[in-house]
Amino acid sequence: MKKFLSVLLICTMVLGLTACTGNGKKADGNGLKAGFIFLHDENSTYDLNFINAAKEACEELGVEYVIKTNIPEGQECYNAACELADEGCDFVFADSFGHEDYMIQAAKEYPDVQFSHATGTKAHTEGLDNYHNAFASIYEGRYLAGVAAGMKLNEMIAAGKITEDQCKIGYIGAYTYAEVISGYTSFFLGVRSQCPSATMDVTFTGSWYDETAEKEAATKLINGGCVLISQHADSMGAPTACENAGVPDVSYNGSTVDACPNTFIISSRINWVPYFKLALQNIKDGKAIPTDYTGTLATGSVALTELGSAAAEGTQEKIDEVKADLMAGKIHVFDITTFTVDGKQLDSFEADVDTDADYTPDHEVITNGYFAESGEGFRSAPYFNVNIDGITLLDQKY
Repeated sequence: MKKFLSVLLICTMVLGLTACTGNGKKADGNGLKAGFIFLHDENSTYDLNFINAAKEACEELGVEYVIKTNIPEGQECYNAACELADEGCDFVFADSFGHEDYMIQAAKEYPDVQFSHATGTKAHTEGLDNYHNAFASIYEGRYLAGVAAGMKLNEMIAAGKITEDQCKIGYIGAYTYAEVISGYTSFFLGVRSQCPSATMDVTFTGSWYDETAEKEAATKLINGGCVLISQHADSMGAPTACENAGVPDVSYNGSTVDACPNTFIISSRINWVPYFKLALQNIKDGKAIPTDYTGTLATGSVALTELGSAAAEGTQEKIDEVKADLMAGKIHVFDITTFTVDGKQLDSFEADVDTDADYTPDHEVITNGYFAESGEGFRSAPYFNVNIDGITLLDQKY
């Protein structure tokens, strides 16, 4: 009897281990397992946004999941992807631009596993049935955040805190990549839709996550006369500098209201839950995952936080109005009549959609009067890399 109980205990322990993931989340028996590769950990607002979405989607669908954090954009990513495939993952996802080539390498070696990558550019040219790219029309979210920032500038003008010619905003970017350029340009156009006199200075840190550098960059911009700050970088460095200086701030990938109660206006982010659920459900149903997926406002993939106390009166109503017009196609973020390049309207532009080593332009992307960012028939990741008038780059980092 004692021997029987011992065997029963061992079997129970084995079954318990096989029914759980590496982080102890039980599945409901649907047989799917997902693996996630993240550049940083929960301390990065960018990665935390992905981590939360992965957990929510998998737990809602009853899918086992394993999360690997702090995986650099190098051979470590390939190793992590292979480890996840060997552990029985049906779906492997990575979240950073520099992960792509290593994910493609792994996808070629594991044809029965589905691999997906955020911000990537090569799925539509690689031609692999098991490799996919995904992004969202976050430029619309940034535009809406810019609307909130523009209304704040107008409030500051009305209160006598600044004059119209002092409406200079600052922006901290990680790298001078199309994704970042698209983001700060759409934000700026949102600002200008409400405050036409606004200008913007942009500085780059050369890192996706460097709290010290981001804080120093924000301080530099504030000392240079910027009266409002936003960012495409992943730490609390810039929001903290704004709170310390009493300068309004628009953050990215999550609210900073708890840490910055006096200066936080709003934040935009990509909600990855709809994509993760779609990809996992398609695997379960034996359907193909889109080669290039672009989430939208309509799919719930573009999200805004609740407004902070620093937001101007009437901001939520204006955001709701503009959002409805964006969804109805009445407004296009990159409408060519709303900006100029070297003093001229941009009537034609060839973008590097099919990425190659020389970044050769290959697709005309001005359609129906606007720059078709992440447009249908193109790739999902941004390719807007135009330097428009009104924005000054203080430096560049590649």
